[in-house]
Amino acid sequence: MTTDVEYGEQQSLLDPPTDDHDHPDFGRYNAPDEPLAPGFPDDDVLPRPINWNLLTSEEAQAEWLDLNAWVNWLRATYGLPPTVIPPFWHRHDELIWELSALHQHWLNSYDPDGSPAAPLAWHRDFADARNRLREWVGTSGTRLDRDRPTRQTTWPGELPAQPAVERVVADRDADFVDFVLADVTARQHIEQRVRAHLP
Repeated sequence: MTTDVEYGEQQSLLDPPTDDHDHPDFGRYNAPDEPLAPGFPDDDVLPRPINWNLLTSEEAQAEWLDLNAWVNWLRATYGLPPTVIPPFWHRHDELIWELSALHQHWLNSYDPDGSPAAPLAWHRDFADARNRLREWVGTSGTRLDRDRPTRQTTWPGELPAQPAVERVVADRDADFVDFVLADVTARQHIEQRVRAHLP
């Protein structure tokens, strides 16, 4: 197994550069010269479902970086085409939720204390997930070299949806950083408003 992505490299996207070998999660997703690590941020913490609607800004930043590293590992390891995992998956909620669920399932399945049969169950579910991902990608309209927001159907009585404008995917990693920074900032603003109303 090989991959061109190391988990420690993803951490540097939003934080000041550090020595990757000192990072606690270095090698988490099969760094080239280290064995596959269990994939847990803390051996005492079990994976749990991620509800993206309820994450704090700090939690969201950590989850974005973790999911991004794992998705890069997944697409490289299994040779997945952009019809399954496109570069701008992070800009489509339906892909985020599907990939996040698949990631948590993978963490549980490869828990060192788990069942030896769990990885087979994960691969069976992974086959189903790939079919759903193809459907989501086809519906959303995102591609390898261009992207547009997923079209929304306007129900009777609602204001017409804004037309989805397509744009070229020039630098995927730069866009991911911008997206995560915007998401984390928006969550921080919500947290500040909540704190301002606390007694």
